[in-house]
Amino acid sequence: MTDADGAAPTDFIRSRVQKDVAEGRGPVVTRFPPEPNGFLHIGHCKAIVLNFSIAQEFGGRCHLRFDDTNPLKEETRYVESIREDIRWLGYDWGNHEYRASDYFEKLYELAQLLVRKGKAYVCSLSEAEIREYRGTVTEPGKNSPYRDRPADESIDLLERMKRGEFSEGAHTLRAKIDMASPNMKMRDPLMYRIRRVRHHETGDRWNIYPMYDFAHPVSDALEGVTHSFCTLEFENNREVYDWFVANLPLPAEPRQIEFARLNLAHTLMSKRKLLELVQRGVVDGWDDPRMPTVSALRRRGYTPSSIRSFVKRVGVARADNLVEHELLEFSVREELNRTAPRVMAVLDPIRLVIEDYPQDREEMLSAINNPEDPEAGERQVPFCRELFIERDDFMDDPPKKWFRLAPGREVRLKHAYLVTCKEVIRDGEGRVTELRCTHDPESRGGEAPDGRKVKGTLHWVSARHALPATVRLYDHLFMERDLSALEDVDTALNPDSKTVRDQARVEASLADAVSGDSFQFLRLGYFCVDSKDSRPEHLVFNRTVGLKDTWAKVKNRA
Repeated sequence: MTDADGAAPTDFIRSRVQKDVAEGRGPVVTRFPPEPNGFLHIGHCKAIVLNFSIAQEFGGRCHLRFDDTNPLKEETRYVESIREDIRWLGYDWGNHEYRASDYFEKLYELAQLLVRKGKAYVCSLSEAEIREYRGTVTEPGKNSPYRDRPADESIDLLERMKRGEFSEGAHTLRAKIDMASPNMKMRDPLMYRIRRVRHHETGDRWNIYPMYDFAHPVSDALEGVTHSFCTLEFENNREVYDWFVANLPLPAEPRQIEFARLNLAHTLMSKRKLLELVQRGVVDGWDDPRMPTVSALRRRGYTPSSIRSFVKRVGVARADNLVEHELLEFSVREELNRTAPRVMAVLDPIRLVIEDYPQDREEMLSAINNPEDPEAGERQVPFCRELFIERDDFMDDPPKKWFRLAPGREVRLKHAYLVTCKEVIRDGEGRVTELRCTHDPESRGGEAPDGRKVKGTLHWVSARHALPATVRLYDHLFMERDLSALEDVDTALNPDSKTVRDQARVEASLADAVSGDSFQFLRLGYFCVDSKDSRPEHLVFNRTVGLKDTWAKVKNRA
């Protein structure tokens, strides 16, 4: 049993599924049931990979079902974005796309059936009264005074709720289970509530909408789902899930299994709080590369396979834990190291003039595209008298182990020549504007003919040929490692989460770069062409991840 990425890992869920299949519980049918009330984020990727990969491994299928039972927060644009994100991650649900709203008629019929069987009733307590009657973790709840309402009366009220005769909060439909149950979810859970809101799929047809605990198990069963994978916060809901499956005439008996959700360091996973960041303008939209959404990761240059690889490294467990962000970075860096072409870019340029190089001379130098990929070949990089190097690669009075440029120091220009700094030109405020250098004409390719050792190697671009670009450098949006207990996330915002270099220059070979193309900027990190703001006349790049691999250090600390 393997999926598209190779051998399947072993975990407690796969062991359970394998046992069920051996006992005849198949073919395996799973589902990914997102609420269309926001954009998918990295936490959802764990559930997506789990559901689709298990279906693949066991020769079954995975459904996409939109849990669209709360029209207050749901929009068609979220439906479209969810489809796009799942397909981009590499998964296909075929003809098996469904919505909870597809089953509204059937859900209503089954609700009426439970009322007639004496297992549900219309309750007229207010929301505050329902909370009061529910009791506490240590004290049992009290029966609603409407719990023994005659079935015919509840049916009549339910029909009038459906027609829109009552205001929101006037009545609810509740399952009649056990108000003394130690599991508070079993204390007569709500099945329907009045919502006088237009639904993005069904319009104004309904004035009542089913609750998750009722709609979810019924939808699973109607679709023939065999295994319903949920995160641990739904563990207490399992008893309710099983109660509805056992007490209704349904075509299947799906099994709910819980696993630990993905918690990522420095990362906010609440869709509600992420929406607030967007609405308040803290970030530049749902696809701001600092966001943990799939659309943001895509825009930042993460690849589908690197995200799948990350999820599989995290694994499936029963206990919650906080995963280091470095593991996610390692996963994308590992892939881009193999696939991304190497190019040169200068983010904060300072002009370097080679005085003894002819003004009218140009030459093309060979540069390896990717040393990790023998098939990547070479490219030709233009070289001339005037270049740009990084401002940080020069220092007037350097420390002892400074291997970059300084007055009188010799360095290697990558793929080119050895140069020595002879003069520093400054503006009226003392800021360095230009470096005057000489070169060793016998050192073409960067090696000294007499065998002398030159430790420093700098990247550069030709001032005459380089392309203007804007480069955005991203860091964690939040400085706090663990955001789970933080009341006010604004206190943890990183003021340096985004830095813009709008005077950058990149080598001429990037003239044909298009949206989403990824590159390694030598010595600077991995970058991709921005999908929204980049134009042929002025390229915009987002830093995907730095060159430094800190995951090994994290593993060593553990």
